[in-house]
Amino acid sequence: MNALLWVLQIALALLYLAGGAYKTFKFDELANQMRALPASGWRALGVLEMVGAVLLIVPAAARWMPVLTPLAAAALALETLALAGLYARYSLKLAATNPLIWAGVMGLLAAIVAYGRYAR
Repeated sequence: MNALLWVLQIALALLYLAGGAYKTFKFDELANQMRALPASGWRALGVLEMVGAVLLIVPAAARWMPVLTPLAAAALALETLALAGLYARYSLKLAATNPLIWAGVMGLLAAIVAYGRYAR
């Protein structure tokens, strides 16, 4: 179980780091596509995702305040599921290009990591 949680943590950290960087530095494109959030809102979400990605790995790997890992995973799960709700307002079609699908899966995986690390 521990190995599976580490694989999930590393995969999620890479995905959240990439997604957070995109939201932080390419927020003009996102703000034009989805007007539900202003550019500063996308930037704040991007910074939250990048910080959460670092906290998914560093505290558990360094064994320094490992309680931050499940807290970061829970925060990312809540943020991502809320973002999935925002995406659902724009499109509900089941396609690989729909960000709703990706956000839902990532939120569910982050919730699994939060539960798994909290239970340990």
